[in-house]
Amino acid sequence: MRIGLLTEGGYPYVSGDARLWCDRLVRGLDQHEFDIYALSRSRRQEDEGWVTLPPQVSRVRTAPLWTVEDDGIAHGRRARRRFAEHYGELAAVLCTGPSEEASAAEADRFGSALYGLAELARDEGGLSGALRSETAVRALERACRTPGAPRAARAARVPDLLAVAAHLERALRPLALDWYEDDGLGSVDLCHATSGGPAALPGLLARHFSGVPLLVTEYGVQLRTHHLSATEASPSVRALLAAFHGRLAAEVYARAAVITPGNAHARRWQERCGADRDKIRTVYPGMDATRFAEIGESPECADPDTLTWVGRVEPTKDLISLLHAFAEIRKEEPKTRLRIIGVPAGSEGAAYLGHCKALAAQLFPDEADGLHAVGDNPVSFEEIGAPDIPSPAEAYASGAVTVLSSVVEGFPISLVESMFCGRATVSTDVGAVVEVIGGTGLVVPPRNPRALAEACVALLRDPERRARLGAAARARALELFTVEQNITAFHGIYLEIVSRHPVRRVVLDDTTGEPRPFAVPAEAHMPGRWTGPSARVVARGGPGWAAGPPVRANTPEVAR
Repeated sequence: MRIGLLTEGGYPYVSGDARLWCDRLVRGLDQHEFDIYALSRSRRQEDEGWVTLPPQVSRVRTAPLWTVEDDGIAHGRRARRRFAEHYGELAAVLCTGPSEEASAAEADRFGSALYGLAELARDEGGLSGALRSETAVRALERACRTPGAPRAARAARVPDLLAVAAHLERALRPLALDWYEDDGLGSVDLCHATSGGPAALPGLLARHFSGVPLLVTEYGVQLRTHHLSATEASPSVRALLAAFHGRLAAEVYARAAVITPGNAHARRWQERCGADRDKIRTVYPGMDATRFAEIGESPECADPDTLTWVGRVEPTKDLISLLHAFAEIRKEEPKTRLRIIGVPAGSEGAAYLGHCKALAAQLFPDEADGLHAVGDNPVSFEEIGAPDIPSPAEAYASGAVTVLSSVVEGFPISLVESMFCGRATVSTDVGAVVEVIGGTGLVVPPRNPRALAEACVALLRDPERRARLGAAARARALELFTVEQNITAFHGIYLEIVSRHPVRRVVLDDTTGEPRPFAVPAEAHMPGRWTGPSARVVARGGPGWAAGPPVRANTPEVAR
């Protein structure tokens, strides 16, 4: 079958989110053909280029979300009226107060406005100018001043309205793309959005225009990410954008054929946003276990007096609590050492790392065996790639217990890597940690240095328990979190969706113009050309007999 893979800031860019997962998925499902439709986030991301693509990728089409492009289209009076009507409805829904009774009706209004704008963009050839126009700002202002609007919306001022209009223009930019014709997303059998938000919007339109079923995968819920990243905006801007992203998430979940969260934490977010439980299939991320195999099969190489922390250094990892916990650990087990292995995440992470180093120097003055010996701090800050830590496997191998001290966590990748290495773990109860651990490690409340210290001391003093937990953790990780289980799961989901939601396409005869029943046989999904050149496929416009498009030659096509 042909899959339309939809990404935003992800595959096939070298610096894309979930790049490795997407690449492994595409390479693992080489019996299918993939068309990639990618939205980029920055000029730097585009300049860094793409990963090497496998031969089953036949087309890549990209569009930027980071730059303002003028489509140069001057809408006539009728088009302007249509835009004002649909955008006004969209704005009105965002300014509607919460009400369970009106939720279904408001969802219908949001969807109608969204698809109305998409149809306008398709008819007129563009929409970006209208989305940045004074008409859009005035529509937002009228909606905010409507009686019954939330207090935060009523407090919006002109700078707030301009900020919201600019954000909506970027978020709605996929509405005006030329991806939805019969030779684009209209020709695929299934759209697979690798995240919610803007990535799923082309899938919604392919479903609306051509009846293509939509699969949505979320390893990090976009709505949660928006809430966490919008802290610097004014209350009015946060309220309006939260309403928009909430409505968009609800629309995506309602129209998707299947939703695949990466863990129960993401699943709970989706259900709270209205996702139907019957549509949800939890599929854990697939990770490469082979690079940790040697360490996992040799647990005796661990230093029994060393704790390790591995990850990206940033405030949400709460290394401050870890250092205070380690001070308590040293009182009970004076020989214990702590290795913090990771790189700072941006300028904020670099500043946080400097603060942690200063605290470590204060809490643990350099120790020496005698008056004339050079002291050594029991806490070390290191990076993977150093001579004694050339790879992540060696990082986890350097200690007997791996510690995770985060206060915010989605799917804890470092925890799974530690489990592949057969290490006992002590983690804070955040995100999907408990689901990942599943009883094979110790879990303590976040921001509780005393509890963290007690759990670490318990494992440091009991090598047999460490060995049991490490072996159980490795067995659980190999069962649930490998690339193979991920690919197998999606292979079955693809077949399930296509069997339940086949795309019905009308095939017209070039000479008579009449529909040709059974013109595209089942063999059309096999490599090669099984249909004659005289037939043309129409992906919309009534019922049809063909379950899929003729297969083209597998020649990569690139369009920007």
